Order: sequence, then C-alpha cells, then structure tokens
Amino acid sequence: MIHTHTKPIIEVFPHLDDVANEVSAEAFFLKNSDSPLWMVTREPRLNELVTKLQHLRVRLMNDPEGFHRIYFSKSELEEVRNDFAKMILRGEEGLHRLSHLICNSFVNSYQLRSVIFGEVDKTKKRFTLNLDITPDELYSTPDIDLGTRQLNRLRFNIGTTDNENWSSASLVANTIDYLPTEPNEYKIHRIISRIKAEEEIWNKVVDEIFNLDSIVVRDKKLRQFSRFVKDIFGVKIVVGEDEDVYRVQHALSQLRWSDEALETVGAPPGPTTRTLELVEVKDYLGRRRKQSGWEAVKSVVRWNDKTFEIQVQPLRNFLRERELLTKESHTSFKHERERVREQVAQRLPLFHFYQELLRWLFLFPNTPPPQYHQIHLQLVD
Repeated sequence: MIHTHTKPIIEVFPHLDDVANEVSAEAFFLKNSDSPLWMVTREPRLNELVTKLQHLRVRLMNDPEGFHRIYFSKSELEEVRNDFAKMILRGEEGLHRLSHLICNSFVNSYQLRSVIFGEVDKTKKRFTLNLDITPDELYSTPDIDLGTRQLNRLRFNIGTTDNENWSSASLVANTIDYLPTEPNEYKIHRIISRIKAEEEIWNKVVDEIFNLDSIVVRDKKLRQFSRFVKDIFGVKIVVGEDEDVYRVQHALSQLRWSDEALETVGAPPGPTTRTLELVEVKDYLGRRRKQSGWEAVKSVVRWNDKTFEIQVQPLRNFLRERELLTKESHTSFKHERERVREQVAQRLPLFHFYQELLRWLFLFPNTPPPQYHQIHLQLVD
C-alpha cells in the first residue's frame, strides 16, 4: 500500500545511535530512581529500547496526526529479549540471597519449595503444586520457568476419557517458599520470595514511560490508587499473630550482617549489604487493614543497591490470601492494578497501544503487530 502524507515520516529504530542529542536511558531513569523499575533496567540494550520508546511517546503526543513508520530489528530484539532474561535472573538472584540472609537471621534450618499456582486452560479452575527444589535449581533457573516447566509436563482430564477433553494449564503465580523445619523464637511459619511475571514487569515499563503515578494522582477517580505500582521483587514473612508482626518488623530494622554471613549466601560484603535501608514503612494491621481485608506491615527497602518490598503478615491473613489465589473468584491486587490501567487506557489510547506494543515485542513477536492510528510497525532483519 502507498501512503501519501503532507507531514514527514518518522522512522524509529531500537538503538540510540539513530537519534542525535537525545537524553540517555540512565538520565531518564535516574529521574525515577526511587522506582524498583530502575533496578531491572540496567542492561544496555534494554536501556536503549526503553529510552527509544520514551522518545517515541513524546513524538506521538506532540504530532498525533503525523505518520510514523517504526522499524524494529529482529536480531536486536532477540538480543534484548536475551538481556531481559539475564536481567530477571540477576534480579531474582539478589532477591534469593536477601531471602536466605533473612532466613539465616531468624530460623535455624529450612527447606526450599517452589509453589506453583496454575489454571486449567479449558475450565479456568485453579490448583496448587508444591515441589521441593535445591539451591542450585533456585539460582540457575528463573522462577517463572520453574513453574512453566512443570506445567508444560502436565495435562488435565476435564471430564471424559476423550482426548479432546484433556487440557493444558497456564501459570497464575509462582513463589519460592523457605519453610522452617523447627520452631523459632519469632514464630515465623514461612518466608516467601516472589517476582512478578514477565508481562507484569513490562506493564510496569509502560507505567514508567507514561509516568502512570502522576496520571493517577491528578485524576480524582483514580487518586485513591496512587503509588500502587511499586513492587517488582518481594519478600513475605508469615508469622503467628499481630504482636509477632511487630517483633519481626523491629528486628528487620535492627539487622546487621557480618562479612562472614554475607559470604555464606554469596552476597558481596559492603556498606550497602550489611543492613537494610528502610525507605518506607506502612502499617495495614487491624483497623488500618485495606478494604479488601488484606493485612500486613509493608516496607520498601534498599539492599545491595536494589529495591525490594518486604511484607510481614499474620498467618490468618496469609492463609486467606493463598486460598483466594486458588479460586476463580480471586480479586487480587493485580486485578485492581489492571482495572486502573484499563481506565487509563480508555482515556489515553496511546497508553493501551504501548501495552500491546511491549507485549508483542517481548512475549508474542510471531503474532501480527498491534495497530494504532498513523503508525506502521515492521520487523526487519
């Protein structure tokens, strides 16, 4: 098809060398350095692509009627996807080393377990799988792969012996549980680490590019959800009662790790690893619980130059939360985030396009590209 335009065509490639006088990726994200996204966007090629998408957003908003032809290099995108996988693995490595440190500080011994929450594709019924794993497996395989690898081996009979009634399953969530093998003075039942799935992280990239927090704060209907897209890497500590929550929270603020303790878990000794830097603490226990019924003391911490969320939660609330996660009626915080994103996308179609663009580039590159007014997308060799 031949396009005729009175305005210039903008050709955008996924590398920075084609654009002069553009701010660097680091400069862009340093402005948002309090965001956990910064900790997972330090791969050079990822930086280049995300910065390029930020510049494209500005151009599209400044010239919405212009025609924009956007090329993405298949080979470069493949390298970016590989960098993304390495980024996730490194981020998880830091998360697991921190989790091991916390475990070693509070409990004498523990075992590792991968907990997989799945959903049967044809019936949408949910289930849980528990698999013991080794530290070698934990550090060598991304958490999401631990779940999907097991689910790919399974088929579920949904009613009859007919082959058509066998169904595969999809991953809903995957956690790593550190289970104490004996009682401990802090009454800790388990410590859990979790990273968001790939699509969730790239949703957060879109949030960052559009400064979603600012959009939500300015909108009266959405303001109640402000600052809701913070966590990427998280640790949950499940204890007995409310008083145990506060005891553990206080103990977290007092932790001091020796060089020997850090070396035991493979963490580099230094001023950024010997303690937890508490950036923010919020108490959602008792009368301060969220409307959904969720309770915990939630902290944002810095450790080893990375940002993590740590929740300390009473057992009763944790069991309720995990039960809901296996039900079709599950109304999780993730769904609430998605509802807010949907409302923003309805008011700002370009935001929705970026969600579809990133999903296409990094999750489904073999499917047709998303469509948007006055934009032509093309993958080139």
